[in-house]
Amino acid sequence: MKNILITGGAGFIGSNLALVLVEKGYNVTVLDNLSPQIHGEDAYNNSFLFSRIKNQVEFIKGCVTSKEDWIRSIKSQDVIVHLAAETGTGQSMYEIEKYTSVNIGGTAIMLDLLANTSHSVKKVVIASSRSIYGEGKYWSSELNNVVYPKHRTDEFMAIKDFEVKIDGLSSPLELVATDEDSKIHPSSVYGITKQNQEQMIMTVCPTIGISPVAFRYQNVYGPGQSLSNPYTGILSIFSTLIRNGKEINIFEDGKESRDFVFIDDVVDATILGIEKEEANGHVFNVGTGEAIDVITVANELIKNYKINTEVIISGNYRLGDIRHNFADLTKIKKILGFSPIYNFEKGIKKFTEWVLTQDLIESKYDVSISEMKNKGLFK
Repeated sequence: MKNILITGGAGFIGSNLALVLVEKGYNVTVLDNLSPQIHGEDAYNNSFLFSRIKNQVEFIKGCVTSKEDWIRSIKSQDVIVHLAAETGTGQSMYEIEKYTSVNIGGTAIMLDLLANTSHSVKKVVIASSRSIYGEGKYWSSELNNVVYPKHRTDEFMAIKDFEVKIDGLSSPLELVATDEDSKIHPSSVYGITKQNQEQMIMTVCPTIGISPVAFRYQNVYGPGQSLSNPYTGILSIFSTLIRNGKEINIFEDGKESRDFVFIDDVVDATILGIEKEEANGHVFNVGTGEAIDVITVANELIKNYKINTEVIISGNYRLGDIRHNFADLTKIKKILGFSPIYNFEKGIKKFTEWVLTQDLIESKYDVSISEMKNKGLFK
């Protein structure tokens, strides 16, 4: 299986994956629309991500919502790595038609073509997301059992009560790692679309003789991620604010946490999914298995940039945000032999070193917050 199509292959994950696959001897085709939100204006000349791959792969500028672009792209491919998606959790709550059209509709067009036309595709790898879990997995000592809290409500968050709750329980819940069998209950439109993508791939592909693999990526970061996109990527958003001398507004109480996984580890895991038959038919978490809170994120960035920045823990919050989630990696370690190489401290060092080599850009974060505030989603 030497011919690989990467949709969204000019993006952060896709471009890094493409370069490693080319180095390993694969023939890589990239389908990407070069979205200005990710690449800025005039991507052909100014996009860092696109500049890395444009002479290394066969590039097709197009969109996954176009049947004609899919037909051009699928021709002669052995593997499809489907990364193309709209990715902003908060933005998805008001750009609903766009997110469902691209993420669900684009996947539907691909599967329809695979089911009804001649092709050579043998495997499809889908980029799923930790967002499909919604709130994470918890242990209740009171019930002596695992519990999955419902989404937090405006009623409690408005009085600065940010922890998750289970009705009828008085004792605190203990956060535990989310495994692949955990409850799926996304709290955003983005999460819903990723759940649909994953389920469509895992359901349809086996019926038409194609091996499916799904990766539920945690919060991916590293050199090359967009520093201009104000809708996703807390590390990029904070980095741009710090370098522009602006204060950092930390939402809630700053104790909300995520599993931050370095791009090189994500690429390694994805290639294992492409190359190993043992991956076929399985869904895997990809993360570090470590929960890092937002206060720690801000402090580590400030330390690495050596720039004094005011950090305000404001109590602001966004409806649809989860409190905690981090990955259980037992399954991917057992079946694929994957273990992350980068812990948070090591990864942040490499990320900030790269950021400091990039031109300083104006932060557009306030624009994204204003949009959410106008929609009643930011409080």
